[in-house]
Amino acid sequence: MSNGTPLGDFLRARREALKPQDVGLPEYGRRRVPGLRREEVALLAGVSSDYYIRLEQGRENSPSSQVLEAVAQALKLDAESADHLNRLCLTPSQRPHDRGEAEVSTQLLQLMDGWEHTPAFVLGPALDILAGNSLATALHSGFETFDNLARNVFVDPAGREFYQEWDRAAHSCVAELRAAYGHDPESARIAEVVEELSAESEEFAGIWRLHDVKSKSQEGKHLKHPDVGDLHIAFAAFTVNGAPHQQLVVYQAEPAGPTAAAFETLRALATAPKKAGANTNT
Repeated sequence: MSNGTPLGDFLRARREALKPQDVGLPEYGRRRVPGLRREEVALLAGVSSDYYIRLEQGRENSPSSQVLEAVAQALKLDAESADHLNRLCLTPSQRPHDRGEAEVSTQLLQLMDGWEHTPAFVLGPALDILAGNSLATALHSGFETFDNLARNVFVDPAGREFYQEWDRAAHSCVAELRAAYGHDPESARIAEVVEELSAESEEFAGIWRLHDVKSKSQEGKHLKHPDVGDLHIAFAAFTVNGAPHQQLVVYQAEPAGPTAAAFETLRALATAPKKAGANTNT
């Protein structure tokens, strides 16, 4: 995923994303490097240049909380990115070892199945679809497979038509992967997904290098399904008790609105019996 350290890669990316005027520094002449210089970040954080260089190079493994707070302020990190910075400094022994079961609990499966009018699915840290109810499956029926959200966005040809605000969806998707990576930098599954998508999508690789961090929370989406057309939904994501690495994602439509009607059409299509003689292998 990188030749550097997770901490060093993150600091470098966030430093290069800033300009001197962003932090109140004068800009003299042409710069040989993008963004701020290491010396400028050190000055803003109140640490020596040598110390900050050691941080970026991975030669300083135990910065104090005061130093991390000062660096976060110097780099103008928001609260979530600052938390990500702190997590990257944890040693393996300080990280939780029990990530929970990969399987979705029977109780959660039953709960989702009871939501006949609401698409719902469960995500793993690498944005794998661990389970989904029938309406969630019908909603994503235009994709070759409904097994990983990042792959749906970046690799599946249906992604750009389905996600009407594709650029926003792409950046959000990668930022969510980055957030999960911060919790578990040694995750083999996250590394596998990032490696595969970086090889298959230059856009994914470019956004991944930005090191933006944002967990899935709640916001609106504009989707377009091949059978029912435009969908304007709100969604919310919830951490699953007993399996903190899992997220329950729920899509909602405005009651009695066009999207709610489209959901009903999708539900009918999903439950309709197949025609006699239909080829079930495609």
